[in-house]
Amino acid sequence: MSEPLVAGADAGEVVRIREIARQIRIEVIKAVYHAQAGHLGGPLSAADLLAALYFHVMRIRPEEPAWPDRDRFILSKGHSSIGLYAAMALRGYFPLEELATFDAAHSRLQGHPDMTRLPGLDMSSGSLGMGISAGMGMALGARLTGRDLRTYVMLGDGECQEGEVWEAAMAAPRYALDNLIVIVDHNKLQQYGWPGDGPDGRIPPQVPGELVAKWKAFGWRVLEMDGHDVADILRVLGEAGRSDGRPVAVIAHTVKGKGVSFMEGRYYWHTRAIKPEELATALADLGEPLPASEGEPR
Repeated sequence: MSEPLVAGADAGEVVRIREIARQIRIEVIKAVYHAQAGHLGGPLSAADLLAALYFHVMRIRPEEPAWPDRDRFILSKGHSSIGLYAAMALRGYFPLEELATFDAAHSRLQGHPDMTRLPGLDMSSGSLGMGISAGMGMALGARLTGRDLRTYVMLGDGECQEGEVWEAAMAAPRYALDNLIVIVDHNKLQQYGWPGDGPDGRIPPQVPGELVAKWKAFGWRVLEMDGHDVADILRVLGEAGRSDGRPVAVIAHTVKGKGVSFMEGRYYWHTRAIKPEELATALADLGEPLPASEGEPR
């Protein structure tokens, strides 16, 4: 594989990516409020990761979404689609104004990614656990066709309870798929899970260190990072791109609902409609004034 594109990010680039992540969060909040449907906690926890991938890490051409030599990206946790759409719109795949159609009946921006509707999507996703298998196939296909590209797959930590994830995890090292990078959005909360004594009555889907130990046991090179520290994200993804013959699993430690005070660390904001007064608070938390046009949901 060629050298990663993320080496040597300077302070100015870190600031730029951090601002894009803030914009992604703003667009997520506005779109879900307008639709009165969609997921919030997961897209907000993944915003910094998506900003880094789409604006610094991946080799892509928004003006040519089917470019054969592009890096591939699969949002296996497809319920977080609005975060992906916001990143794509900001990157230039489609007009930013189209985000207002999110989850409408005839929109290209469905509640889960639909590659038959929206150019630039590499997989229709939403059935949890399937994305890594497709990503493994794409990585293997790139090798067989001689294409110098990487495949990135974003998994949820709750999704890592799916058996299919570990079937693919067992197979990928056997093919030495060093062009496959899995990123686990480890926000430690899932919508349905085991009850606990915390403020929201849920315990994390894995005990501390469990994901690192499991991916290592299956033969992957495992890296950890702060999924909200842009400098750390760029550093670790740069390291992930330096091949040693093994696929890479990146455990990104994140906070569900990151950036919005009343959503952070609360599982019931996995998916929930936003009230007008909550919209104002959420946008204020993100440093954005409430637009006059956002007064009423769809």
